[in-house]
Amino acid sequence: MSSEFHHIPVLAKPLIAGLGEIVDRGFYLDCTVGGGGHSKLILEQAKAEGKNISLVAIDRDQMAIAAAQQNLIEYGDRVQFWHGNYCEYEPGAVKFAGIIADLGVSSAQIDLPERGFSFQAKGDLDMRMDRTEETTAADLINHAAEVELANIFYNYGEERLSRRIARAIVSQRPLHTTTELAQVIAKAVPGRYRHGRINPATRVFQALRIAVNRELESLETWLAKAPDWLAADGIIAVISFHSLEDRIVKHTFRQDDRLQVLTKKPIIAEAEEIAVNSRSRSAKLRLARRLVV
Repeated sequence: MSSEFHHIPVLAKPLIAGLGEIVDRGFYLDCTVGGGGHSKLILEQAKAEGKNISLVAIDRDQMAIAAAQQNLIEYGDRVQFWHGNYCEYEPGAVKFAGIIADLGVSSAQIDLPERGFSFQAKGDLDMRMDRTEETTAADLINHAAEVELANIFYNYGEERLSRRIARAIVSQRPLHTTTELAQVIAKAVPGRYRHGRINPATRVFQALRIAVNRELESLETWLAKAPDWLAADGIIAVISFHSLEDRIVKHTFRQDDRLQVLTKKPIIAEAEEIAVNSRSRSAKLRLARRLVV
């Protein structure tokens, strides 16, 4: 399983730099561990500085947990794993010197057709980060009311043809595969839209993924809790990949009197990184420090 999971950590250098000096015997929290890329960099930095740290690694995806366990095996019991939604995690009395969250979908999730995140290859309409959850994208596509689908596409995908696409889907269902859905979307939109800069299915697939995994609700819940998990002067770092997430992070950081915003503008990938990893193009990193209040 872990061999199938490959994820290049984005904005790795500015994220590690943003966390500041590693705190000896400090605790760190990776809320979306993925394949363990960012966590490994934190642990390597601590090792290079001769410091001992403990790290908690969270992910909703059991495949990601398995991959991270393999990737971080050399660090033994310094790393503790927790499977579940990061907004449901409770650290108890532990205070973290650094908390990170990479909100993006991993390369492995996108590239495996059976996960259903991409319309590039035929796969089931799944899209669950945590495959123990019940609701799939197919459930929404085939059972939600037309107006509910339109609202999902508009609110979570910022799709301006949301009603037109929802009407076409309802008329053609049941739909079972990613390619079937993409074809219905393509036929529902005007030709100029179909042959535009991005595939017309892109926003709909994003919206479905967000809805299936309750991503924005989870983010808002987590952002309300996470500052209390930080030690004084601890850093929280969030990498987002679309405007809906970034807007929530930006405004929450600004409005939270427990935090000092460290990034007035988000940090974005440089050309060198984009050339190696095109998915870093849309990544935005925001940082804040825990104040003593």
